[in-house]
Amino acid sequence: MNSKIQAISSFLTERKERLKPEEANELNLKRIEKIDFTGQIHLVENKPTKTDMIVVKKGDLVISGINVAKGALAVYEGDEDVIATIHYSSYSFDKEKIDINFLKWFLKSPAFVDALAEQTGGGIKTEIKAKKFLSLKIPIPTLDEQKNIEANLNKFEEKYNQVSEELQTQSELINKLRSSILSDAIHGRLTDEWRKHTTFNDEIICRYKNNNLHITNEDNQPFKIPNTWIWIKLDNLVNQDRGITYGIVKMGNEPTKNGIVALRCSDVKFRRIDITNARKVTEEISSQYKRTILEGGEILLNIRGTLGGCGIVDASLRGCNIAREIGMIPISNNEFTDYILNVLTSPYFNNQIENNLRGIAYKGLNLNILRNFPIPLPPPEEQKRIVEKVERLMATCDALELEVQNSKIETEKLMQSVLKEAFKN
Repeated sequence: MNSKIQAISSFLTERKERLKPEEANELNLKRIEKIDFTGQIHLVENKPTKTDMIVVKKGDLVISGINVAKGALAVYEGDEDVIATIHYSSYSFDKEKIDINFLKWFLKSPAFVDALAEQTGGGIKTEIKAKKFLSLKIPIPTLDEQKNIEANLNKFEEKYNQVSEELQTQSELINKLRSSILSDAIHGRLTDEWRKHTTFNDEIICRYKNNNLHITNEDNQPFKIPNTWIWIKLDNLVNQDRGITYGIVKMGNEPTKNGIVALRCSDVKFRRIDITNARKVTEEISSQYKRTILEGGEILLNIRGTLGGCGIVDASLRGCNIAREIGMIPISNNEFTDYILNVLTSPYFNNQIENNLRGIAYKGLNLNILRNFPIPLPPPEEQKRIVEKVERLMATCDALELEVQNSKIETEKLMQSVLKEAFKN
């Protein structure tokens, strides 16, 4: 690339107009909520502000000072002025000196990151303000060469997007496969052939029937199950001394030393618990919620905030506690726990819960709904067969997902390599 080193300020001019909060609110202009990493501007209406705002006019280049190198920049094409917080900056540009789409490509390239690191020292770890941005000196080729580079990168981007969309489709298919496996598991389809050739002891199932703990009314049975299974309320499968409950209501300030890990909904993922970013509470607070101090083997389920997380507590988490957005389900028979996890992460459970939450502004799962939730329960021996099959099939899904994730990483590396080559001076 034959180019001339120029300061960005030689072809961009910052739009310095600022509005005080009162003035911005009176004008009632649409506001930039975010610029995503694909360069799409998202606007919101009637959102008041308590801080100063910048003005953005038609044709301006708008960049996010925090995420510009990730692609959070765009040319605003609307006819009416909009406003944005001071974490953004807006620029008019000289069309005789710069092709704005060429510049957008450059700002997403390793060359821009390198220029930041070399000339400012701060790199992209801190917010990029207009003063720092405009002072950067970067290689700029002739206008014709800018357009040529842009055209070549656009062609590559089409192929990159096609691959990315295909990989996204594969990820979605893997998720559908997981759902299908779990649905087959709790309908008895994974063990159809096994049941035909097996005689097994259903003593435990008979015990539930004899104690009238199962659901006998067909109207309350969500779907047909094998005749050796029963429908039973979840509450009839838990340790009644502890019961289904939620944890700490107010966690308080996190202690600087020691403390007890208290899991939140962000720590409970799909079929697993991840304490990488878990926070702690004081021993005093934890002791006020003794019933939810974990022993290991409980099922945890997100009941507020981000729903869908559900996992079994590993023995290593014994002594930890949970926050109020998590429901604790202490299954009384440990042999049932892995199977119950399959039910609570299945499409059946998700659909039933979603129906109960429909129309509720703040999504939160009522514990009574959970206690009365109908569980399709096979005999213990069949549960083991189902769990084994699900684990094998889920492991296959995990392997497929890892391949897709690795392909995504390689595709992104290729994009960065192409950008690096395009802007090599």
